[in-house]
This record gives sequence, C-alpha cells and structure tokens, in this order.
Amino acid sequence: MSMRREAFLDHVRERGEYRTQEEAERVARVVLALLGAHLVGTVRAALAGRLPETYALILLNPLQAAEPLSPERFVRATAAWIEGATEKTALWDVGAVLSTVAAAAGDTLLREVLLQLPPGYDLLFGHPQPT
Repeated sequence: MSMRREAFLDHVRERGEYRTQEEAERVARVVLALLGAHLVGTVRAALAGRLPETYALILLNPLQAAEPLSPERFVRATAAWIEGATEKTALWDVGAVLSTVAAAAGDTLLREVLLQLPPGYDLLFGHPQPT
C-alpha cells in the first residue's frame, strides 16, 4: 500500500528540518527523479507502488542515466539541480528523502533497490549494510 502524499512530505519535512512543505516537495522531486534514473524493472515499479502517486510518476519517468552515479556523484547531481544547494546541503536533502523512501519500501524491497545501485547507497538511505 502506498503512503499518502501528505504523510510522505511530512516525513521528508521532519527529517530534513525544512520550514515549508514546498521546500520538502522540491527536494523530494529532485532526489526521486535522480533515483528513478538508476532503478529498472520490477524493483522500480514495486518501489513506485509504495510511494504517493505524484512521486511514483516521477520515479517511473526519469531522465535516463548515461552511467550509474556513485553516491558522491549522486549528491553532487542533486546539488546541481537544487537552486542554492551545496554538496553539504544536498547530502542532507538526499538523506531526508531516501530515508523516507526506505521507510516506505520496507527492508525486503530496500535490499532489492540497493542491489541495483553502486556500493555506498545504503548510507544515503540511512540503512548501513554489513560489508
């Protein structure tokens, strides 16, 4: 069952300590668009099914990535897409959104998502994996 839009944004806003829903909305859209470019097939579809429709559509209709981004490059790309962001603030933004996504996904689906991503994304989702 998917999370309601308001609940999703409330979680992002709380985790990111954003002042407004609009700020949480802006970072959620950017991070999910970038994430969607790195996931494929049934895993991306299953994750979209756990998100509010607005965000599911962003995840399902991303720009295509030319190559998988390392976690560091993912954060840099996020900073480039958010006006006024730095790598430090983008890391915070990514963590706020991806930890909310992890909660919506649940442990089993999150493991499948992480298998499609380069090493190190577990930390961005707030779920360090044993090495």
